[in-house]
Amino acid sequence: KIMQFMLLRVGHHKTARNAAQLWLDGQHEAAYGLVVRHPAPLSRVLAHAMRGLTHGGAHIEEVKEDISRVASEELRTLRKYLRLIELIGQIAPLLGLLGTVIGMIQAFADLQQSGAVVNPATLAGGIWTALLTTALGLTVAIVFSTISTWFDARIETERSTMETTLTGFIAHRITDEQARHFEEVTAFPAARGGRAH
Repeated sequence: KIMQFMLLRVGHHKTARNAAQLWLDGQHEAAYGLVVRHPAPLSRVLAHAMRGLTHGGAHIEEVKEDISRVASEELRTLRKYLRLIELIGQIAPLLGLLGTVIGMIQAFADLQQSGAVVNPATLAGGIWTALLTTALGLTVAIVFSTISTWFDARIETERSTMETTLTGFIAHRITDEQARHFEEVTAFPAARGGRAH
């Protein structure tokens, strides 16, 4: 899982942000070139957004829905196998408890076989097994729960950054289109008036 995050360069947002700024500055080819081969999830979604926005026939709402779908797929990829890590963290204490019960059963069975004379060493073996399995179960649970929490935090950061960056990117795009439309509408009567003279 750690290798997956390293290969996908999770948390590397600088390239995507630079590309978004270039795009908003009108340098579309340079912006797309930065993110099209970059493996980071945000870069991949941003490249998809750029392709959608350059498609002349696509409505902005359709583009937003498509971007949302691709972003969800990227986040789903990051969450792959995370449930297994969480499951191990949840099951480990139960396995430790099971080992504790088995160890105590063994201790009482040995005590019964010893008869009237009780040897402390007989009890110690079962109790040792019980405590050891409990300790191992708790250790595994702590380790895997910590790992799971860390991955969850990284994925949530990625989701939040992706949402903020893409929302700003789309908002600027819509604002630019509205501004151009306003200029066209306001310029048209003047041009028509000029022809009338």
